Amino acid sequence: MWILGRKGPSGFSACSTAEQVTQGIDATGLTAIVTGASSGIGTETARVLALHGVHVIMAVRNMDSGKKVKEAILKEKPEAKIDVMELDLGSMESVRKFASEYKSSGLPLNLLINNAGVMAPPFMLTQDNIELQFGTNHIGHFLLTNLLLETMKSTARESQKEGRIVNLSSEGHRYAYREGIRFDKINDESSYSTIYAYGQSKLANVLHANELARRLKEEGVEITANSLHPGAIATNLLRHHSFIDGLVNLVGKYLLKNVPQGAATTCYYVALHPQVKGVSGEYFSDSNIAKPSSLSQDIELAKKLWDFSVTLTDPK
Repeated sequence: MWILGRKGPSGFSACSTAEQVTQGIDATGLTAIVTGASSGIGTETARVLALHGVHVIMAVRNMDSGKKVKEAILKEKPEAKIDVMELDLGSMESVRKFASEYKSSGLPLNLLINNAGVMAPPFMLTQDNIELQFGTNHIGHFLLTNLLLETMKSTARESQKEGRIVNLSSEGHRYAYREGIRFDKINDESSYSTIYAYGQSKLANVLHANELARRLKEEGVEITANSLHPGAIATNLLRHHSFIDGLVNLVGKYLLKNVPQGAATTCYYVALHPQVKGVSGEYFSDSNIAKPSSLSQDIELAKKLWDFSVTLTDPK
């Protein structure tokens, strides 16, 4: 139980905050993209990285909210390097536009934090006609990662610094559909379950990171890829379920992590903490390596998902 605050091998626990796990780390000279940085743990991740000298690019759907977060960070640290760029992960056109503009900027890329997500909405489709949770949480990030991978590889080579990719998953990955990924029923509205579909998308996040880690290692590239569970946090992810959302807001401060604690595992992993140098294909929770579901460790399922995702993102 996180509430007990028991420390793991890393020396940190579920109670550790993002600022605590990055204490003493100078990340000046690094560049990071954080998706979904206009709210919740994405905002806290962007803030803490910026405080430690990282040039942060906030990839957000709502530019007004993103600009307000940027202003708040600059108020706290006037010399912070932070930019806001528009990205809608539910639109492959938007993802391609973002990646193209980023590459045109000539900026390096050391850290890619695939943080954005939606949770348990009623059945909806993305602009590309893919079930919203799978399309946004997995496919959007899969395409974004692939489009930016060459930039990350060249940055790693030129800077001689390890690149890091992190997918924010969830313990919800354990509660996917029975078969894990419903390749032939991704858009099946009749059997759609808000929670199982969320679990499916979070399982895909872990499988994606694992297969990416395997490919990068095979290629001999100095870039790691991992997934993580940020913890049960009182954010606006459950906005589609008003009763549950209200209950969470009522008792959350007693039972759930706060946002600074929720961002800790991301910052521990991506802030180039020496403890996790070279660690790839792992699943983190509470700033420590944890054991994911057996299904998420299925190598053949990960390969099948990769091929399926390539097909879905292939411009016709």
